[in-house]
Amino acid sequence: VNLFSGAIFIQQTIGWDIYWSILLLLSVTSVCTITGGLSAVMWTETAQSIIMIFGSGTLTILALNKIGGFRNLYKEYMKAVPSIIPANLTECAVPKPNSFLLLRSINDPDMPWLGFILGQTTASIWYWCTDQMMVQRLLAAKSLSHSQGGVLFAGYLKLLPFFLIILPGMISRILYPNEVACVAPEECLKYCQNENSCSNTAYPKLVLGLMPSPLKGLLMSVMLAALMSDLSSIFNSSSTLFTCDIWPLFRKKASNMELMVVGRAFVVVMILISIAWIPIIQSMQNGQLYLYIQDVGSNLAPPIAAIYIMAVLFKRVNEPGVFWALMVGLLVGCARMFLNLIYNEPNCGDLDVRPYFVRIHYMYFAIILFWITVIICFMISYLTQPPKEYLLIRTTYWSRYDKTERLDEVGEENESIEKNHATNTISISNHGDCESNNQSLPEKNFVQKFIVWFCGLESSKTNKFNDDVNNNLDCIENIDENLQSDRIKPNGIKQIGSIEQTMKEKIILTSALVIIIFLAFFIYIFFSIPNWWKIIFDMS
Repeated sequence: VNLFSGAIFIQQTIGWDIYWSILLLLSVTSVCTITGGLSAVMWTETAQSIIMIFGSGTLTILALNKIGGFRNLYKEYMKAVPSIIPANLTECAVPKPNSFLLLRSINDPDMPWLGFILGQTTASIWYWCTDQMMVQRLLAAKSLSHSQGGVLFAGYLKLLPFFLIILPGMISRILYPNEVACVAPEECLKYCQNENSCSNTAYPKLVLGLMPSPLKGLLMSVMLAALMSDLSSIFNSSSTLFTCDIWPLFRKKASNMELMVVGRAFVVVMILISIAWIPIIQSMQNGQLYLYIQDVGSNLAPPIAAIYIMAVLFKRVNEPGVFWALMVGLLVGCARMFLNLIYNEPNCGDLDVRPYFVRIHYMYFAIILFWITVIICFMISYLTQPPKEYLLIRTTYWSRYDKTERLDEVGEENESIEKNHATNTISISNHGDCESNNQSLPEKNFVQKFIVWFCGLESSKTNKFNDDVNNNLDCIENIDENLQSDRIKPNGIKQIGSIEQTMKEKIILTSALVIIIFLAFFIYIFFSIPNWWKIIFDMS
């Protein structure tokens, strides 16, 4: 999805074919991913977010001024129809009467309120609480308070898209109805190379049409950079999962060098899969990118969200229950997703003849899939042996402060410390001597050096450390001292995993949480009131 949306920006900016745009985007992203890391991703995203908020805020102001202010938004939007409308698609070209409402009727084809509250929540839990791309940022935080503060700050930022993305998108339809709101397949194909819809081009079209040249270039470049950063995060996270969780099943004693090469090779595989998936995105949900994201998420996210909630809250849930519930849930979800690929959603105005299983709204299907997973997990968990008590220490919400030492952690801390101080270039013999495994290697040419650096097979820091060790006559004693200091250091490894917070931190974070919950409820309730825009006009 990130790849496709980035390609749309390039296509709209310089008029390239969608696949040439994808190749350009992938070329730059793959270099950043293979040669960079999480730290680079986090720093670049921080800078990009500031520029994007400033740029999108400027665009929103310019767009509102272009249509005569917020007062004219509703009136002009309801009149925004394309000039070319086939006879059988008149209803499809006219904006829906409930376009300005967030929560709609229970059987609304776009956003039924019950499905949104209960079904869409499962996808949100999966993405924000369990997705590797998000979790790895929290695990990189200095403390629990930093982590929670980051989540709350992200929550406040999530309030902005309503004003900085949705409103400009609606104004884009007002200003460019023939392109953004096209319904005739031949017209859509002419404007965006997608005969289903061109609504995905609304935002880049507005940026190119309204922003001053310097800001236009800045915002487009930053948005592309953000998309590439997001892609890089996805590739980096998937590579980490494959390298740490899957590859060791086949190669239990893989070296660090092997893991590095495998991880970066897996990025290439992900890139190829991404390219092959583009036509599927264009065909599903009539080519509407946002709906496609939600549809796919509703097929895959509910089982993960269900297992996450139960594992955190219920001590009786065990490994067999979790495993089989996930397998059944994912099989059911994948079955529906592949049926969606076979039975594409009909275009507006066409009769829907798909099987009932496929016609169920994806938000309601998410609710069904969630409870299927919950029921199976509980049934199997209670029919099998409960988990051992030591496995529950600090793994559920109720035992998070338990300081008891786990049996499976005994020896792990010492082992991890030793790994941190040991390298492949040092071996300690039975006689207590420090022997170096460094051997004089032939000088590499430029191409060999580039390949070694690009694949991460050599580190200047490691080489420097090896040289220092070779020149240090007391290396064994130093290593032993370091090991002992880490074992007894009060702010050592155990301190990193601490979830203790001061009262001041708790008060600040809880207050911020209460405020954001109130703001979220207010936005959903206020913008679901019929004729809410008239209330704003009367106040102004």
